Amino acid sequence: MPLQTRRCEICGGSGFTVRQVNGYDCATTCSCRRQGHMDRKLAAARLPPRYDHCQLENYEIHHATQMEARQRAVDFVASYPPAAPTGLLFSGPCGVGKTHLAAGILRNLIQQKGVDGHFVDFRELLKNIQDTYRPSHPLSPSQIVRPILEVELLVLDDLGAAKMTDWVRDTLGHIISHRYNQERITLFTTHFRDGEAAAAGTLDVAPETLAVRIGTALRSRLDEMCRVVPMEGHDYRRSFLRAADRW
Repeated sequence: MPLQTRRCEICGGSGFTVRQVNGYDCATTCSCRRQGHMDRKLAAARLPPRYDHCQLENYEIHHATQMEARQRAVDFVASYPPAAPTGLLFSGPCGVGKTHLAAGILRNLIQQKGVDGHFVDFRELLKNIQDTYRPSHPLSPSQIVRPILEVELLVLDDLGAAKMTDWVRDTLGHIISHRYNQERITLFTTHFRDGEAAAAGTLDVAPETLAVRIGTALRSRLDEMCRVVPMEGHDYRRSFLRAADRW
């Protein structure tokens, strides 16, 4: 016997409710339909399960720069869409919550403002493109890249993490230039930093600057596309594992 889908108790499964306005029956979208629409947008955003819990409200603060970064994220959501197509670039060592904040922004904007968004890990994106070069692969490179180019809000996580070959730089340059020219908003995270912050590199921070890693031209373009949000602090993930080992 096939399973039956539970019907909404409010609209009876129609997706609409009817109310009286000035003596006339007016149909409005039921909350169940709005929830279903939002759930589909969240699924399309492809947020990894590891970040399902990430909300701006549950971001843990252990350093003054993390407090500032969280406030920048909250302000970004509140003022979206911005007057100018400017995103954010979260920069800092591993484990300070860069991806948590970027994922939280994406989730909040989908839930609160119905934004179309997409999350992609830099290395995973490159691998997915490379996989299409196999003759047996059902997709073309353009079919992988097109959603990245056109989506309203993109989260590009771990920028610069892959070995920067000429092909990688060309691919990244194509994505960044297209989104810049089309005024698409992008959120980036990276553990490559700039200037004095990079020169003072620790075990948790790559001493190589972001400009050296991706090239000065692309780094300059990022300055036009994003506001940099520098972050400091201890590696939360490493601290959590150490605490767990003590139990």
